[in-house]
Amino acid sequence: MLINLDNPPLNNEMPSEYADRLGRLYARMVSANDKKLKGQFFTPLAIAKLMATFCEVEGDRFRILDPGCGSGILTCCLIERLVEQNSRVAFIDLVVYEIDVELISYTERSLFYLREWLISRGVVLRYLVHVHDFVMDNSITINSGEEPEKFDIIISNPPYFKLSKNDEKVLAVKSFLSGQPNIYSIFMGLASRLLVEHGQLIFITPRSFASGLYFQSFRSYFLNAVQIDKIHLFKSRKETFAADSVLQETVIIKGINEPININKLVRVSSCANLNDINNPVIKYYVFRELVDLASEEKLLHLPISDKEEEILGIATSWSNTLADYNISISTGPVVSFRAIDFIQNHCEKEDTSFVPLFWLHNVNKMELDWPKDYKGKGQFITWEGKTKSILIPNKDYVFLRRFSTKDDKSRLIAAPYFCTHFNSKYIGVENKVNYIYRKGSSLKECEVIGLCALLNSELFDNYFQIFNGNVNVSATELRTMKFPPLADIQEIGKLIILSNDKSMNNINRIVANCLNFNLATA
Repeated sequence: MLINLDNPPLNNEMPSEYADRLGRLYARMVSANDKKLKGQFFTPLAIAKLMATFCEVEGDRFRILDPGCGSGILTCCLIERLVEQNSRVAFIDLVVYEIDVELISYTERSLFYLREWLISRGVVLRYLVHVHDFVMDNSITINSGEEPEKFDIIISNPPYFKLSKNDEKVLAVKSFLSGQPNIYSIFMGLASRLLVEHGQLIFITPRSFASGLYFQSFRSYFLNAVQIDKIHLFKSRKETFAADSVLQETVIIKGINEPININKLVRVSSCANLNDINNPVIKYYVFRELVDLASEEKLLHLPISDKEEEILGIATSWSNTLADYNISISTGPVVSFRAIDFIQNHCEKEDTSFVPLFWLHNVNKMELDWPKDYKGKGQFITWEGKTKSILIPNKDYVFLRRFSTKDDKSRLIAAPYFCTHFNSKYIGVENKVNYIYRKGSSLKECEVIGLCALLNSELFDNYFQIFNGNVNVSATELRTMKFPPLADIQEIGKLIILSNDKSMNNINRIVANCLNFNLATA
């Protein structure tokens, strides 16, 4: 690829503005697929400036690390902020990593301009650009028992992509991290090992690390390695990195290398999108209100409003999981592409060789829409020897979508299913649907309706989103979630059945009344 660097700094252009301009120039010259393969998402200038404000240090000399530098925008914003806030700054030692060799020329150009800009302000900048892999470089040092280089400040927008358990990076850090499904969590964990005492790290990442089984070991390590000090959330899934079509919810997190204090006040701020980034909603929570370090899951709860704060208070008073009520949740066993030869869209009534098959699009709030002609998704599956292992007994269930789309207002969408709907011994449930059931027997009607109502309710959907920033709803995660007493779930179901009204207004009212939630705060 030809690199055009005939773009000198403009008069009085700030280094961060120049780095942003170079980054946007480079981004236009590479394909979206190439950036996706590298997990490369350039930080918008407004976000980089916000991240820089998270840094609060004093002194005249600083060592700074940016382990995924890109065009240098985070580094430039951070150093501009340091100089602006601290007139004593005299020397900065900067180390950056960038493995995209086609981007390096842009990186070096922005850092050279940054150095010239600092000279004019009486500040000396010494910088080193590593065209190496940050993880492999530093894990070798740590695994050898040598003391790694330590830094006062680490700032990063790390790459985002999944890793296999046998990836060299996963194996390289297994001495202190395990089970990492995404490269960004390895960057965070490794960075926590490279801080001086009271050193600060500031990362922007997907919010997915806050919950889920795959990140459980990471949370256990990271939340005990650094003291969480500040968190910022973006409410919109699609506007934070709109230029790169990133749909994941993102979070900025600041941690300090100091003893963990469960009573420390943590600042949690939020904004809807980049338009109100300078006018965030700000709340303060004691650290132990956000995460229970004594728990196995160590879910990081992130409430951002009075309503969510009240909901979190209600949910943390619950002590039971579904398993305590002999209720299980599993993922539909029908994987469509493997069973394609056994699926069809129509079936004669008298043909008993087929049974109903339920997909994600059949599941709506409080009702099943079946059969439904939807993009060729067959509504029946053969009941024969080859498919019996992927069918489930026809009994009462709650069906719950495993995924939500960017257009769904709710993360949780559940529908009741009763065995009387069909005269068959088995039914099919596709892999993008979870099903909830009672082992060894059946759920009562009031339990099916009560669980459906609870999952669909505004209260429970908000509770789920307080700690889950993913579009997927995993069975594993729901197994670990706390639920109200079974008597409350049954009472919710009975009241909805008696009312003969499954509208969301009625459901929200009944759930709120039964669980003592003040709808007026919504």
